[in-house]
Amino acid sequence: MSFFGPVSSVLYTIVPFVFVMTVVVFFHEMGHFLVGRWCGVKVDAFSIGFGPELFARVDRHGTRWRLAAIPLGGYVKFHGDINPASTGEATSAMSDAERATTFGAQPVWERAAVVAAGPLANFLLALVIMTGIFYVEGRSILLPRVASVVADSAAARAGFAAGDVVASIDGRPVASFVDMQKIVSASSGVPLAFEVERGGRPIALTATPDRRDVKGPVGTSSIGVLGVAASTDPADVRNERMSLGAAVSEAAGDTWFVIDRTASYVGGLVLGREKPDQLSGPIGVAGVAGQVARIGIGPLFNLIAILSVSIGLINLVPVPLLDGGHLLYFAFEALRGRPMSLGAQEFGFKVGLALVAMLMIFATYNDIAHITRG
Repeated sequence: MSFFGPVSSVLYTIVPFVFVMTVVVFFHEMGHFLVGRWCGVKVDAFSIGFGPELFARVDRHGTRWRLAAIPLGGYVKFHGDINPASTGEATSAMSDAERATTFGAQPVWERAAVVAAGPLANFLLALVIMTGIFYVEGRSILLPRVASVVADSAAARAGFAAGDVVASIDGRPVASFVDMQKIVSASSGVPLAFEVERGGRPIALTATPDRRDVKGPVGTSSIGVLGVAASTDPADVRNERMSLGAAVSEAAGDTWFVIDRTASYVGGLVLGREKPDQLSGPIGVAGVAGQVARIGIGPLFNLIAILSVSIGLINLVPVPLLDGGHLLYFAFEALRGRPMSLGAQEFGFKVGLALVAMLMIFATYNDIAHITRG
């Protein structure tokens, strides 16, 4: 075997992973950066990655833009922060004018806006990418016609037959096979009322989608499966060009669908409905990025959109150290009229750091276990 074979395979995994993570992290941190600047906060550093510095330059505002060696995140360090996580400030030696440019000197609503801007930038990035894909490529619409029914599936038990065309589900019109998949996948174990056309006649059927685990960028989530195959007849497929407005609307729907599915998975982890041993870490995401990159640039950008939504949502989890933890502290401050004590905040951040570290270790262990199991 040539030495370059394994090297090429590794590069096909690492390069797409670094590209995907860099884009997602850059836009997340840019959200913090732009709103922070808008609120009058001085930014000392904007870093993509952690660890040893590979490249840096200082702009006219005094911000150090840096690219670091470990591409697993990034940070914006505001003036006066003790560390990049903004877990405290060193302002005692500052003048009043200098102290006014620190993050902690801003009103609580402005601090909350700066923190929330990161996840919101992730959602906006996903919306923009999906809009671009729909506007450039259009949309392939596959008629919701059943080509075949899997034996002993939810569809078979409900009485579906080859040739059925799904018209509506629970009263919601179904225009494409993808529309049907979206509704079914979000309804594992939930009875659904289908109206299908069979031989020109409307027929009512009730089916309860079966549960199936499907691997995604951040883990394996449970979805509902009906057990039907789509028609491959060219007459049942049409490509629809989309105006910019229609592309934005379609992208908004798809972005919300990803938000809903990711939130359902994260919520399921917290409530014990989802399996934690299916959570993916950096190695798993790298594997998915490598596989998708081999398909094409369009699917790779679609992965960026999905991962951007996932990272935005995970950052909103109210755990100290994450953006959601900061927002939780600000909510307490707004209600009490004064911030939590520095000791309480530091204790919370230590707990948050421990939780995040354990989650990363656990997710990485899952990735390695999946690889060794083949």
